[in-house]
Amino acid sequence: MLITLGGGSPQDCGKAIGILATNGGNIKDYEGIHVSKKSSLPIIAINTTAGTASEVTINYVITDVKRQVKMVMVDKNCLVSIAVNDPELMLGKPAVLTAATGMDALTHAIEAYLTKGAFDWSDALALEAIKLISQSLEQAVKHGDDLEARSKMAWGQFIAGQSFSNAGLGFVHSMAHQLGGMYDLPHGVANAILLPHVERFNIPSCTYKLKRVARAMGVGVLDMSDLEGANAAIKAIEKLSAAVGIPSGLKELGVKEEDFEKMAENAILDVCTGGNPREVNVDDAIAIYQSAM
Repeated sequence: MLITLGGGSPQDCGKAIGILATNGGNIKDYEGIHVSKKSSLPIIAINTTAGTASEVTINYVITDVKRQVKMVMVDKNCLVSIAVNDPELMLGKPAVLTAATGMDALTHAIEAYLTKGAFDWSDALALEAIKLISQSLEQAVKHGDDLEARSKMAWGQFIAGQSFSNAGLGFVHSMAHQLGGMYDLPHGVANAILLPHVERFNIPSCTYKLKRVARAMGVGVLDMSDLEGANAAIKAIEKLSAAVGIPSGLKELGVKEEDFEKMAENAILDVCTGGNPREVNVDDAIAIYQSAM
């Protein structure tokens, strides 16, 4: 058996080890959807961030440094046996880490709610996660020893993980994976920067649902049209992101426009792209990267 301790990367690494231990081969053999034949070794996953929710999902991501690509594995055989989320293990984590992982969790919840694969149960979890994270992330970032805020974040990221593990994700993750693979940027930061830009692109395909995202984030949308509510959701995301110190654009992180075409082409091939509520092509992806600079 295996015991994993840490945030998303240690959890993903442990899940990869568990699959290789029972299935053999090279980890590159398992890129894609439900490729492995045998269940992982039993894993006790002790999570210390809020978070990727890797301790509860059927997903794991491993970077291929030669291809500069994050390989996404969607595999029911990687599910851990026991997941432990103790908010006391999250006390005192650095503000930068708390902000990045928290915005990752918010992205999980929002994409799970908007994805093509969403259904009533996943929607209920996603909306509650959006609410919890919106209420507690800024407090957890600015007051890292606040156990109540940490507890809400631990619960919010956990149910966001359950939601997207069953419903899927979208193009925010597809694009963020390329930034991680090419520039080794923190996944949560990449997600946070891209989230409002991708959802602005998605508005025509999920206007009403984005209005409900705004409501879950605490925006008064009663007198708004669906379009006004959708735009309010984008503004609420940007406001929260700025409040927790996320960089305002990709340029601050050293991203170069000359890499957009390659990243866009790889993003289209990412397994998360199929769940995006609006169809997207390479030119769309390049334009979104440009808007996020």
